[in-house]
Amino acid sequence: MMMMIATSTINIGGRKKREQYLFLIIFLCICTIFFQRFSLSVEAASNSGSLKYTRHNYKQVSSLRLQRIEKHLNKINKPAVITVQSPDGDIIDCVHKRKQPALDHPLLKNHKIQKEAPERPKAMKKKMKHTNDKDEEGINNNNGDEAAAAVEGKGKEGAWVVHQTWHRNGTRCPRGTVPIRRSTVDDVLRAKSLFDYGKKKQQQPPNNFNFNNNLTADLSARRTNAPDVVSGNGHEHAIAYTGSLQEVYGARATINVWTPSIEQANEFSLSQIWVLSGSFDGSDLNSIEAGWQVSPELYGDNSPRLFTYWTTDSYQATGCYNLLCSGFIQTNSRIAIGASISPVSSYASNQYDVTILIWKDPKLGNWWMGFGDNTLVGYWPADLFTHLAEKATMVEWGGEVVNTRANGEHTATQMGSGHFAEDGFGKASYFRNLEIVDSDNSLSSVPGVSTLAENTNCYNIESSYNNEWGTHFYYGGPGKNSRCP
Repeated sequence: MMMMIATSTINIGGRKKREQYLFLIIFLCICTIFFQRFSLSVEAASNSGSLKYTRHNYKQVSSLRLQRIEKHLNKINKPAVITVQSPDGDIIDCVHKRKQPALDHPLLKNHKIQKEAPERPKAMKKKMKHTNDKDEEGINNNNGDEAAAAVEGKGKEGAWVVHQTWHRNGTRCPRGTVPIRRSTVDDVLRAKSLFDYGKKKQQQPPNNFNFNNNLTADLSARRTNAPDVVSGNGHEHAIAYTGSLQEVYGARATINVWTPSIEQANEFSLSQIWVLSGSFDGSDLNSIEAGWQVSPELYGDNSPRLFTYWTTDSYQATGCYNLLCSGFIQTNSRIAIGASISPVSSYASNQYDVTILIWKDPKLGNWWMGFGDNTLVGYWPADLFTHLAEKATMVEWGGEVVNTRANGEHTATQMGSGHFAEDGFGKASYFRNLEIVDSDNSLSSVPGVSTLAENTNCYNIESSYNNEWGTHFYYGGPGKNSRCP
């Protein structure tokens, strides 16, 4: 009898344990379903009105897609000599310069990295430094009375004062390496697809595009002469541009840096230089671009970042941002393309700007990029291009935003500072000292530019000239407002 009671007790205890295990399993399943269903990839910041991304729940992504993403990341994230953790969350890999992604391009298999410093354009005040020189700051500080005087052509430019954000911990990439921002699975998952990661969406005017009263008859005639001045796929601009069919071998400008607010996660706001050639209404447009950009989708935050772009087929398949595909060859060990830049300008307070130069080396034909007043970053090999292999035919300077009209209304994504051009210095964003490089490899101030904005109630532009800032303009706007519904 005692044995039977003991056995019965054991059976009852075992059944209770099994029930407890079963309940625990059910509870865990319910929790998993709950978190999968309510895990968001994008959340609104509580008080800034800007967007930020949370980490994706990889259980919602198929294993096949993750495998393809990992394969792609293994291709573009090269082995690092050392790794730097940036305060803003970026991981910067110091990659041997001969192992960088650029050299994977089929057209560059036998390419030898240019060691000889390019012949710099004449009329530059300072010699540009090559690859590993020490003084590599790139952001200019225009403040107070000095900056106000500069607007009137009286003052000095200011002092070089800051680095990129990843420099703050004092770590630098060693000689012979280049800093590359590491791409992550989250970065790719924010893109529409793996193919779209790191690419601008193709921009073509919609068939039913109507030119509004703010666009002149000249623009209608120029519709096939400039790809980025007519909005397509929601892209809107406020730009200055040279006439078409010119022979141009480079361009330079100093660009005011801000942190424009982005309304939708798949929108961006940028300020840049375009160097262009090709048939603008076809599929063989060549474009080289550089500037600063705020893009939550591409970078996962709201910081302004130094960026580059190139394409040889009107943004269809070739080219990409930064070093996210093969093509652009970096030579500098301290400037990380795609990394954030700081500090930034504040309304009616300190103003910061960066100088960007793009020009064609007359000796070897490669298109070089300079950052700041004295720093070479790298180059786009001439072998990548068709039309730009020889020269450019147009230059554009200005701002661009994406307007998705997510709620059937114009986006509130800001361009520049988020203020209209007429607000002027310290309030509106600016481009100053617009210059082009001619066939003699000489820099000269642009004598006059045409300007264009698709909808001046949303974003506008006003150009001017003075002795200190040369040809310059203010531009930007808030996007959605009472006059821009």
